[in-house]
Amino acid sequence: MNTLSLLLRFPHYRFLRKISFKSFHSNFTPGSLFPYIQSFNSVCLYCTKWMLPASDLKRGMCYQATVDQQTQGLCDKEQRLVDKLYSGLIQGHRACLAEAITLVESTQSRKKEIAQVLIQKVLSYHREQEKLNKGKPLAFRVGLSGPPGAGKSTFIECFGKMLTERGHKVSVLAVDPSSSTSGGSLLGDKTRMTELSRDMNAYIRPSPTRGTLGGVTRTTNEAILLCEGGGYDIILVETVGVGQSEFAVADMVDMFVLLLPPAGGDELQGIKRGIIEMADLVAITKADGDLVVPARRIQAEYVSAMKLLRKRSKVWRPKVMRMSAKTGEGISDMWDKMTEFHDLMLTSGELITKRRKQQKVWMWNLIQENMLDHFRSHLAVRDKIPLLEEKVLSGVLAPGLAADLLLKAFKDRP
Repeated sequence: MNTLSLLLRFPHYRFLRKISFKSFHSNFTPGSLFPYIQSFNSVCLYCTKWMLPASDLKRGMCYQATVDQQTQGLCDKEQRLVDKLYSGLIQGHRACLAEAITLVESTQSRKKEIAQVLIQKVLSYHREQEKLNKGKPLAFRVGLSGPPGAGKSTFIECFGKMLTERGHKVSVLAVDPSSSTSGGSLLGDKTRMTELSRDMNAYIRPSPTRGTLGGVTRTTNEAILLCEGGGYDIILVETVGVGQSEFAVADMVDMFVLLLPPAGGDELQGIKRGIIEMADLVAITKADGDLVVPARRIQAEYVSAMKLLRKRSKVWRPKVMRMSAKTGEGISDMWDKMTEFHDLMLTSGELITKRRKQQKVWMWNLIQENMLDHFRSHLAVRDKIPLLEEKVLSGVLAPGLAADLLLKAFKDRP
């Protein structure tokens, strides 16, 4: 097989392994760019690969190997599905976006593999679009959280309508809690956003938590990426407000907004919950009618409470605002503060740094979850789990000792 065939058939990183630097140097002549290639005129296609710095070349080789390996594992039907979803997604088809998120949320192992191929393609497209945008993020990711009854869904409908009227495309990822008894989830957020759900520039996707801590699903990160690939420039992630677990959503958005009702307790309660530390903006909701006075009081208390917290950003100090989704008062001011935050964080470089750290957190979260699944299904552990659980329930065995026994069995048998 000649060299040209090798180059066309195999990735360049494998071909390089066969040729030492010494042979490259000894066979290199001014008339030929690569050894043993005399009649290869279109070598400019590969020229950039040899001229890249070592770190970039290595990264590109590893990336290419991963993509090739993933794609080769698909049958023709699966490849057609990935191509259809990808092309429809980047063209802005809502049906393809919905189908892609459904694929990503699937718990079947084979569909998970297909979903990762699609995610990798969308990620490549996303990276190219960011380069065209001078390295700036394509979308603004906002996490919204707060206790039940704070008015999150009402605010999102009012806020989303205002954004679509201003020419933005808004995607809402509304996370519903799954029942610990039945395992089901109501997924009823769309019914409370009737006007926004009919807006063609808005996309609302309710998702079940399936018991995930943090009120965000395991696949919320992937759903955010798919929405951005579909052309949505503002992503709103509405989470279940259940105390300290909001840290999960703060690790996947650019800005974390906390919505609090006027009668939510004093400022000490907010500090104790630990959520205030993560908030970039605190909004006191329902500031209308008889609740205007309590809303002003709560706002003043939280303004004083925020001064006690350690500053997380060099360029931004968290703000406390009042607003009413019923009357629309304060909604536009909130957006002004959000854009101010986005511009300051982008200019200072903190936004790009934050997103890179979030990618690493995302990777390790997935590793932890997959490792737990692998642990439960391991041959050495699977049969022992029911027996040890029974002993723990009856009080014969301490939970710590049972965990040590299972971990020892997992480590001893490969």
